[in-house]
Amino acid sequence: MMMLLLGFLAACDRQSPPKEQDHARVSGEAAPTTGEAAGAAGADAGARNDATFNYRIDRSKAGAPAPDFVFQDPDGGDVTLQDFAGTPVLVNLWATWCAPCVAEMPTLDRVAARYGPERLGVLTISQDMQGAKVVAPFFAKQDLPHLKAYADPENRFGFAYATGVLPTTVLYDAQGKEMLRVIGAMDWEGADARKLIDAAMTS
Repeated sequence: MMMLLLGFLAACDRQSPPKEQDHARVSGEAAPTTGEAAGAAGADAGARNDATFNYRIDRSKAGAPAPDFVFQDPDGGDVTLQDFAGTPVLVNLWATWCAPCVAEMPTLDRVAARYGPERLGVLTISQDMQGAKVVAPFFAKQDLPHLKAYADPENRFGFAYATGVLPTTVLYDAQGKEMLRVIGAMDWEGADARKLIDAAMTS
């Protein structure tokens, strides 16, 4: 049963996952939507379609409450999204083996630095099944001082969001309600991202 469920785990198409996560490449991979097709799907067209940043914006789940799943903080302790209540929260699902995920992380780090945790929570939650075993060494080698190594080795967020793609980022307002989700890699320092974050800040 678990293996069947994992077939729907968010998948990254730029780099193969390790053998333990081969199933993450299969079904459910959502191609970026543009133009009229985006409107029909309840999504905005992505502004960047180059090799690094390729995404679509989905507002169809707007208003849904943030899930209450337990995930791991960098020290291995339990944490939930409710622990960050009171400020907008940007939840980024990624994996160490996902090249677009890794490419957008420096932009997320700079966003986290610009706003600070008291104004915007930027949570990069790894979907690596090995959890801290691979996430901690990754962060140790990267220059991401404003991000923390959160992990969700049971992939609860990936199953719940069910976009079929990594990275997936969900933006919540200060009341813990979903505003939108970005499916694919975005330049979080770009004009489009600033508009999205500014809207969350004033919600």
